[in-house]
Amino acid sequence: QLQLVESGGGLVQAGGSLRLSCAASGGTFSSYYMGWFRLPPGKGREFVAAITSTGRDTYYAVSLRGRFTVSRDNAKNTVYLQMNNLKPEDTAVYYCAAGRNSFGLSGAASYPYWGQGTQVTVSS
Repeated sequence: QLQLVESGGGLVQAGGSLRLSCAASGGTFSSYYMGWFRLPPGKGREFVAAITSTGRDTYYAVSLRGRFTVSRDNAKNTVYLQMNNLKPEDTAVYYCAAGRNSFGLSGAASYPYWGQGTQVTVSS
């Protein structure tokens, strides 16, 4: 069974950057689509970004496009989320997820495998 472990979260000032990593094990990483979601305090889960199994195509929440970049290294079984110009409203627990359903990549239901999450806090 595929296991996912996120890292790279932390406390950063507004305008700063963070790069989250998600390391996969226990499966054929290169066969999975990967997604990033976040859970802001007091709100519901939000789609952040997704990347196809080869890394050729990427998808973003409209409001985050231009500040966040998703990438993957299949040789390292790792997917990344580069977050620039962070804002206090980006504060959330960030989760990576894996799935094989190419439809509805922005929907959490498309991803059967999830990491435990990493906290990102952006101070003003």
